[in-house]
Amino acid sequence: MTIDEKYKLLGENIKKLGKVLVAYSGGVDSTFLLKVCVDNLGSKNVLACISTGPLLPKSQLDNAIEIANDMQVAVETVETNEISDAAFSANKADRCFHCKSSLFKLLNKIAKEKGCDTVLCGSNLDDYDDYRPGNKAVKLFNVRCPLAEAQLTKNEIRQLSRKLKLPTADIPASPCLASRISYGMEITEKKLKQIEQAEDFLRSLGFVEFRVRYHDQVARIEVHKEDIAKVMELREEIAENLKSLGFKFVSVDLEGFRSGSLNEMLSQEEKKKNL
Repeated sequence: MTIDEKYKLLGENIKKLGKVLVAYSGGVDSTFLLKVCVDNLGSKNVLACISTGPLLPKSQLDNAIEIANDMQVAVETVETNEISDAAFSANKADRCFHCKSSLFKLLNKIAKEKGCDTVLCGSNLDDYDDYRPGNKAVKLFNVRCPLAEAQLTKNEIRQLSRKLKLPTADIPASPCLASRISYGMEITEKKLKQIEQAEDFLRSLGFVEFRVRYHDQVARIEVHKEDIAKVMELREEIAENLKSLGFKFVSVDLEGFRSGSLNEMLSQEEKKKNL
């Protein structure tokens, strides 16, 4: 199918859903999904729910709420408190399953209370090519993924977002802050805040797409290869700031930025077990 055919199919599928609750984060995919739902169902038939707490950077939360308000769609913030779940905070290979399970269980409850017929999430076709144990929770809690169902890829969603003049069209992907913590290390609110502050600082220096990976006393910075020279130019300033946040050592990954790099720690057996 062409991108236009996929977009048409997406709209047709959404029109059949009645009143919907969208699991919203303010990212590229969920913002696009929210817009298409509003365009096809009307804002009165759409509820955007965004999970607050230490897993989501404050700046991202504020931007997400502003975008939803611009669409004139109702936004409800929900506190899932994943850190209190020992299965999640243990940070094993199935961490995302426990996070998504907690979220979708709560969203199903809210959907029932608000009279919504279906809970939707922004998973796209590319999400099924990566290690994402959260996909198990999607099936378990009967959450629909209209973007994936219409076979839309991330790149196509960005293209369509530009046509719709969405402010998220070209923003970098931003998975939850827990994804920065090396598997096996307990997830705590203190660590998440440490990562958020470190990334806020790098963003203030002009870096756009990057990660600060947490390895106990070591902060491993991933930037695009063309940005490594800039990091080295600012190395003293960066090291001083990150050490003030509690890191003892600050390193730069010479392989550069790559999404989901911590999954490289997992064996194929571990990945298969949790899919």
